[in-house]
Amino acid sequence: MSDNEDEWVIREGDGPETIERKMGHREIARLERAARRHEFGRPELTELEIGSKTHRVAEVEPMDVDGVRTMTVGTIVWGVIAVALLPFLGTLDEDGRTWWLWTALAGFGLGLIGIEYCRRRRNALRMQPGRRRRVD
Repeated sequence: MSDNEDEWVIREGDGPETIERKMGHREIARLERAARRHEFGRPELTELEIGSKTHRVAEVEPMDVDGVRTMTVGTIVWGVIAVALLPFLGTLDEDGRTWWLWTALAGFGLGLIGIEYCRRRRNALRMQPGRRRRVD
């Protein structure tokens, strides 16, 4: 572990202020909400009145998804489609549908850019203090 990561590790002798600094207020709020959940795992409901209607809103945590897996799967699908269309290039050209191939290639290319974007975003989020870090 590097010195930068070591300063965020919570140790047994750390006081409440140190723990709060290391965890961050968002993580502490998340843990408090998790502790208040219903015994069956259902979140608490809040009723909001908007106009003449009453809406029930649940406090739920957002999914901890960084998008890398989704972008990778989508990019692979576009690549497979592009490769599958290559044998039919003559037929596509005759029917005026070569745009199918170009669409698949564009989806594949943009997917590669999207994977890199999501990887950088994931790495930046992991470096923020107060966020849970998962060691890969």
